[in-house]
Amino acid sequence: FLVGQSSINLAADGRILVRISRVSPLIAEGAVVTSSSSLSPSSAGSSPSLSSKKPRSRGLFSSLFCCLCRDHAEPPSVNNNAPLLVEENGAGSKIQVKPLLAPVKSKDSGKICVVIDLDETLVHSSFKPVNNADFIIPVEIDGTVHQVYVLKRPHVDEFLKRMGELFECVLFTASLAKYADPVSDLLDKWGAFRSRLFRESCVFHRGNYVKDLSRLGRDLSKVIIVDNSPASYIFHPDNAVPVASWFDDMADTELLDLIPFFERLSRVDNVYTVLKHQGAAS
Repeated sequence: FLVGQSSINLAADGRILVRISRVSPLIAEGAVVTSSSSLSPSSAGSSPSLSSKKPRSRGLFSSLFCCLCRDHAEPPSVNNNAPLLVEENGAGSKIQVKPLLAPVKSKDSGKICVVIDLDETLVHSSFKPVNNADFIIPVEIDGTVHQVYVLKRPHVDEFLKRMGELFECVLFTASLAKYADPVSDLLDKWGAFRSRLFRESCVFHRGNYVKDLSRLGRDLSKVIIVDNSPASYIFHPDNAVPVASWFDDMADTELLDLIPFFERLSRVDNVYTVLKHQGAAS
């Protein structure tokens, strides 16, 4: 493959050193490539993609939860109604991407789909023991079982119960399923969540796990995301109902205050008629 201008030198141990001065995006400028450490066949023959890019490890906490995996990023230019298409092998041909959600069930026909975040939106979790924890979840990480202490946000019960009556609700979290699934089992006593999506369903983009609503398989004019992190809905900000991050304030009433707003929103045919106006006013 072409990497640009280079200089070749012979090392004392007989290895050939190639210093790159102008390179393709696959190799960092000024990198040294030796004959014993070349690119693998798979990486040499293809360009980096979102599906293959891995986030840097930030320790035990961020490996499990999503809340330490978010950085600020500028919104890209996105077509909210773009079809679910991806490039195939870097060529011009395209293939259809399977939607993240199954077809709408008959009981939810015509309802708006509401995507709801977990951490710092509905609950707060930590490895530090908490006396008033609502749940304690054992999670195995690298062969060791850790206890995760979970606090429920005030009024989350009323919120989820009512949301499940009004909408097709979907849990979508950037946390790992082995933590988020048992939390959801205990949290959602009413079966409000028709589906659950975890980290593997996110797109890793500019250091953040992004929830790409165009991959759900739903009409975006009838999709809402409720999330405390703007980075999570950076592709579709006009579909968002932002909430403040919650950690331990037991006097918080945000979820309770949102219920009347969602009751009105459940009756609209196009969420953009309300949410775009709300965003412009805020």
